[in-house]
Amino acid sequence: MAPAEILSGKIVSGQVRERLKQQVVEMTEKFPGFRPGLAILQVGNRDDSNLYINMKLKAAAEIGISANHIKLPNTATEADVLKCIASLNADPAVHGFIVQLPLDSDNPINTEKITNAVAPEKDVDGLSSINAGKLSRGDLGDCFIPCTPKGCMELIRQTGVQVAGKRAVVIGRSKIVGAPMHDLLLWNNATVTTCHSKTSTLAEEVGKADILVVAAGRAEMVKGEWIKPGAIVIDCGINHVPDSTKASGKRVVGDVAYNSAKEKASFITPVPGGVGPMTVAMLMQSTVESAQRFLEKFQPGKWTIQYNQLTLKMPVPSDIEISKSCMPKPIDQVAKEVGLFPDEVELYGQTKAKVQLSVLKRLQNQPDGKYVVVTGITPTPLGEGKSTTTVGLVQALGAHLHQNVFACVRQPSQGPTFGIKGGAAGGGYCQVVPMEEFNLHLTGDIHAITAANNLVAAAIDARMFHELTQSDQALYNRLVPSVNGVRKFSDIQIRRLQKLGINKTDPMALTKEEVNAFVRLDIDPATITWQRVLDTNDRFLRKITIGQSVTEKGFSRTAQFDITVSSEIMAVLALADGLDDMKKRFGRMVVASSKKGQPVTADDLGVTGALAVLMKDTVKPNLMQTLEGTPVFVHAGPFANIAHGNSSVLADKVALKLVGKDGFVVTEAGFGADIGMEKFFNIKCRYSGLRPHVVVLVATVRALKMHGGGPAVTAGVPLPKEYTEENLQLVAKGCSNLNKQIQNARMFGVPVVVAVNAFKTDTKAELALVVQHAKEAGAFDAVECTHWAEGGKGALTLARAVQRASQAPNNFRFLYNVELPIVDKIRLIAQQVYGARDIELLPEAQEKVALYTKQGFGNLPICMAKTHLSLSHDPEQKGAPTGFVLPIRDIRASVGAGFLYPLVGTMSTMPGLPTRPCFYDIDLDPVSGEVNGLF
Repeated sequence: MAPAEILSGKIVSGQVRERLKQQVVEMTEKFPGFRPGLAILQVGNRDDSNLYINMKLKAAAEIGISANHIKLPNTATEADVLKCIASLNADPAVHGFIVQLPLDSDNPINTEKITNAVAPEKDVDGLSSINAGKLSRGDLGDCFIPCTPKGCMELIRQTGVQVAGKRAVVIGRSKIVGAPMHDLLLWNNATVTTCHSKTSTLAEEVGKADILVVAAGRAEMVKGEWIKPGAIVIDCGINHVPDSTKASGKRVVGDVAYNSAKEKASFITPVPGGVGPMTVAMLMQSTVESAQRFLEKFQPGKWTIQYNQLTLKMPVPSDIEISKSCMPKPIDQVAKEVGLFPDEVELYGQTKAKVQLSVLKRLQNQPDGKYVVVTGITPTPLGEGKSTTTVGLVQALGAHLHQNVFACVRQPSQGPTFGIKGGAAGGGYCQVVPMEEFNLHLTGDIHAITAANNLVAAAIDARMFHELTQSDQALYNRLVPSVNGVRKFSDIQIRRLQKLGINKTDPMALTKEEVNAFVRLDIDPATITWQRVLDTNDRFLRKITIGQSVTEKGFSRTAQFDITVSSEIMAVLALADGLDDMKKRFGRMVVASSKKGQPVTADDLGVTGALAVLMKDTVKPNLMQTLEGTPVFVHAGPFANIAHGNSSVLADKVALKLVGKDGFVVTEAGFGADIGMEKFFNIKCRYSGLRPHVVVLVATVRALKMHGGGPAVTAGVPLPKEYTEENLQLVAKGCSNLNKQIQNARMFGVPVVVAVNAFKTDTKAELALVVQHAKEAGAFDAVECTHWAEGGKGALTLARAVQRASQAPNNFRFLYNVELPIVDKIRLIAQQVYGARDIELLPEAQEKVALYTKQGFGNLPICMAKTHLSLSHDPEQKGAPTGFVLPIRDIRASVGAGFLYPLVGTMSTMPGLPTRPCFYDIDLDPVSGEVNGLF
């Protein structure tokens, strides 16, 4: 018989490495910036461990795997090791993770506990009980196999001999080699016998083996004469025996007597150079396999989402009843379903979370999805269901059409929540849940804005007080104090000096004139535009007197409270592109003018850094879900009159990346299309750089009847019969408003889908008439929707229309160039969007045009503060009025947010509670802790 063919682990492992190298190249080409990641955790500093780790690091570098060696000192405790493991388990950049054994620590450490702490999906050593259990059950495609047995199987495959049906003998029963080798051969359909040092008939059993794997740890234990002729022999042993011919006095041998065995076997592995090199190669292979599984699970593409099945009831219960009947998924499950990593999510209980902006960097090469904005015709005071339609549409796209879809909505103010309007979570079977969490504190963003806003207000009055009561030098000593005998300017003070043209960094080098310029903001109290805020409707705070205490030395002034969501800080949050951009915008916020007419900013007050600290967590979008389990970002809630009335740019950007190129992001613009949609296009899209694909315009028969001449609609008062009985004439006449809002949307070059939100009092003829008028007016499509009563099912026709419209030609454009003069931009909006003949600037507005142009703010976009109840400035003018002159009472600047807002008519920024507010019905069950009542 010819001597055995040598199974060289060096050659085979080299082939494996070349194959893996190519696989890594293909991965990085398909997913730019991605690399498989391997972490090696070592405790102590054993020389043999260092040698093995260096071999692994070298192999990883050769293949293109990003390898990280974490080395803990030998003083590390078990808790230290477990903490490190937990961190690596949560690290999305780590796909393979091994703990180098033995653990060289001075402290007792349970090795079993440590290996089982490694996440099974990262346990590329295959040593955890879960992977061992899966292997023993035959789940070979869903586990990691220990590297040495895996390498042995690869060598056996190299022989070309079929394993199935062969008799295999494994000598050794260790958890690392023997036991998993037995399972691996068994599930490859061999008949397997496991032997060990105590087996009495060892030679007899070896003689039966077609395949022999030896891992006993005893030098040349298996003799050549025992081996069955033609057997495959895999020798895993590494032993040292004396050899005087060697410089070291010893040589390496295996567990098999090699020279005699190779005369009997058909294939045999040498020692060294056989199984050894395969172990490292298999570790690399398992790491690449783990990275491939990771990409299959998290790669941009179709999400795997568990949707909630609605149990519809008629009549439809109250919103709070429906919300409480739903069992939301744990929010970490929602995060995982949409492709967020654990370290990108900050949990706030079971139903809400914040999402780290680092996801934008991770997905920077991911194409955006389709961008849809939901707006409406000019509404009644009751609202026409934009929020409900937004939620219904995403439930239809997600739970019913199985598209990746995100809703992005504003966080509601507690003012309207406790007023007659109630909450803003949607309604019926189209809600963001839990609605009480949504409508109340959420994650505290609005409270942070309240604190930040009022810090600025306090700083204004404190600065004026100190400037009025102290000398230049005293002020300077307070602003630039000596600490341990050293004075130093802060960064924000350096910026103020540069603004003043003072290029000095040594506080002792300023002249008296420079000190005066530095310390004196010289605020003109009459020009202060920054007010204190509170997130409650309280009409008695609309005008107040501050500074009444004797400690203020008679420096009192008239001021006011606004509602928190009207704060410029809220608008900054909504338009910011990140934490750094938000901080810069804070610094640019103009709070007043000096007596010389120069703008005074938050940076001049020195509060920019403090504001950033207070607001640092607010930039992270808040993750929630709908009744049917589709994801929702709830982030920012700026007013839709004195601000732009849209949720945050950041939430939209994160959502567009998460849904992928074939997915949808549906966001909502406040009030009617003439206000919220116009600002969405001209302000939000201008700053974000995002381009919308579809406008969904919500219309109702009720609102169209009002525009057609129906009696007034008043919140809290039963609807007149004109609204509960069929009246096609009123509907047809009121469609003038619908036609104008369709034209407004098409003016921006975006396809329009009209969603006719059906109420139970609407007749088929009325609904059909609205659909007909909408299509004749140029809508891409118009459909009837019943989502309030049926959830996503009732918006399926709308969802399909939106899908089609998203593929239609799109020629998005802005209405105006920001370089135009302020008056021209206002006139364009008034004439093109509202239908006005012209505008009239009252004296105060004329002064502001001159002031803001002089101060360099003339190139900012325009944010019209106008009634939402009419296309004109007069809430009583319904339909589509024309020929009117739009009066501009005043113009104010939100320089940090980045717009000017003309005031049209009378507009309060602190609403008052009605006679019978919503909170009469709100209560807390003291036993269950559940919120009861209406929102």
